[in-house]
Amino acid sequence: MRKSQHLTVTFCALMVAGLFLVPRADAQTLKKVRLGSSSTNVSFLAIYTALHRGFYKDEGIDLEIIQMAANLTSTAVLAGDLDYSAAVTGLIGGAVRGLPTKVLLFTVERPLLFLMSKKDIKEPKQLRGKKIAGSSPGGSATLLGYQVLRHFGLEPGRDVSVLPMGGTAAGRFAVLESGVVDASLLSVPENIIALEKGYNELIFLGDIVKFAQNGFGTSEKKIRENPDEVYKMVRATLRGLQFVWDKKNHDAVTDIMMKQWRVTDRKMAAEMAKQVSRVLTKDAKVDSQSVQELIDSQRENAKVIKPISVSDVVDYSFLDRARKELGFTK
Repeated sequence: MRKSQHLTVTFCALMVAGLFLVPRADAQTLKKVRLGSSSTNVSFLAIYTALHRGFYKDEGIDLEIIQMAANLTSTAVLAGDLDYSAAVTGLIGGAVRGLPTKVLLFTVERPLLFLMSKKDIKEPKQLRGKKIAGSSPGGSATLLGYQVLRHFGLEPGRDVSVLPMGGTAAGRFAVLESGVVDASLLSVPENIIALEKGYNELIFLGDIVKFAQNGFGTSEKKIRENPDEVYKMVRATLRGLQFVWDKKNHDAVTDIMMKQWRVTDRKMAAEMAKQVSRVLTKDAKVDSQSVQELIDSQRENAKVIKPISVSDVVDYSFLDRARKELGFTK
C-alpha cells in the first residue's frame, strides 16, 4: 500500500471512531429544569409517565423533580431556586395572597381517597355512632371526609367520631386492622390491600367531591420571560397524560408504576394504575367551579376580602395551544 493510501485509510478510520466518541447533540442541548414537589404520590402518574417515556427530553428538557415541603415551593419558584411547582394548592394560595404565580395545568380532578370499612358496615348510614380514622386535624383528607359525611347526612363529631390519626395511609390502615376504628380514610395502594383482606370500599370520595390538585405552575416572571420553555413543559406533561389514557399503553404504564414506585407485584401495579385513572383529568383541565371553590377556601384561610377569579390564578393559554397541537377534541 502506498503511503498516500495508508494515510487516507487511517484518516477514514479516525473519522468513523470519532462518530462514537462525540456526545449526541440532544444530550448536549438539554436544559436543566427543576420542578418542586411535596409528594411522590401515585396520583402524579402523568408527570412521571412523561418523565420515564422521555417526553421532557423530546422537548429539550432535563427535568429534575425535587422533593420539598409544599409551603416552600412557591417561595422557591419566586426566588428562582425552582422553575416550577407541582404544589398547585400552594400556588393558588400564593396567588390569592397577591403573589405573582399561576397554575398551568391540573392532572387530577378528584381526591384519590377511599373510606374503607369493616365487613359488617355496608352503607354510609351504618357509620352513625362509629369511629373513623382521619388524617391530621385540618388535613385535606379529614376535611374532605367531613364533606362526604355531611353529604350522607352525618355530622362529624356528633353522629360520627373522626379521630385525627395523622401520619400515613399505611398507619391508618393499621389502626383499622387493630379494631380501634370502624372505618378509615385510605389512599392507593392501602385501599387495594384492604379490599383483598375483605374490607368494604364504603365510599370513593371522588364520587362525591371534586378536588383540583396535582399538575404544576410557575411564576408570572417565568411565563413572561421564557414562554417557549413553559410551553414545552406543558406539552410534555400533556403527552404523559395522553399516554396514560391510551388503553394500548396499559402494559407500559404498569411498567412505569413498578419502576417509579418500586412495586414488585405486577398485578398490584396494574390495579394501582387503574385506581389512579379514576381521578385523572382527561385533558389537564378541571371545571371552573372546582377551582373557584379551592380559591375561596384559600381566601377564607388567608382572610382575603378581595374577590379572586379563576383567571387570576390559572393560565390555560399554553395548555390550550398544546391541546390543539396534540389533537385533543374535548
